[in-house]
Amino acid sequence: MGSLTEEELMQMVRDFNESYSSDSSSAAPNSNPLSPNRQPKFLTLQDLIWKAIDCEIEILEKILKYLRDMGAVVEPNSLKNKWVVMKLNEDGYEASLCKTSWVSSFRLPKAVEYTGGYEYVDVMVREKKNNNVKDGGKVTRLIVDMDFRSQFEVARPTQNYKQLKDTLPTIFVGTEQKLDEIISLLCSAAKQSLRESGLHIPPWRQASYMQSKWLSKDCKKISI
Repeated sequence: MGSLTEEELMQMVRDFNESYSSDSSSAAPNSNPLSPNRQPKFLTLQDLIWKAIDCEIEILEKILKYLRDMGAVVEPNSLKNKWVVMKLNEDGYEASLCKTSWVSSFRLPKAVEYTGGYEYVDVMVREKKNNNVKDGGKVTRLIVDMDFRSQFEVARPTQNYKQLKDTLPTIFVGTEQKLDEIISLLCSAAKQSLRESGLHIPPWRQASYMQSKWLSKDCKKISI
């Protein structure tokens, strides 16, 4: 499969979800630009998102095709995840529904533990040679989240954080390493936004908590 250019891939996402934002140049003329000290984070995030490897582009293309063929978004999210796993498996991919669970402790005046659970799609993509799966070849694990951007919402976001968050795709397809880097960047920016708004930083906006959603070792894989 030939890889899409960034412009072509962006157009595909825009066709599916008009709210997808590519960069600050797509913002309204009267919107506030990013302050100079926030631009590096914005550019780093753009670089992370658009440096997609071939298998990431391939799986995203497949998912967008499924959604276009359906003519509507499958709801609720849990049913959407199961549906995507089913469609990917039908096309010969090794896809599973992943459910994570965890208990996190935080240094608060009183000992407090927060339990959490999350669900996403896991795809194991094997290296191909001459359009055929190569036995014993490299296997890349991809994480697919069908409602990614909303996971980084914060109360009363600053304009800088809102523009950064809006750069995230609605549908995320990427490696664990890419996801970990995005989480670290967004959680750091979220803390700054909350502080500037005079708000407390909740435990569920800490990087360690967010990482547990997708990267927890306590992950149960469910085949559909």
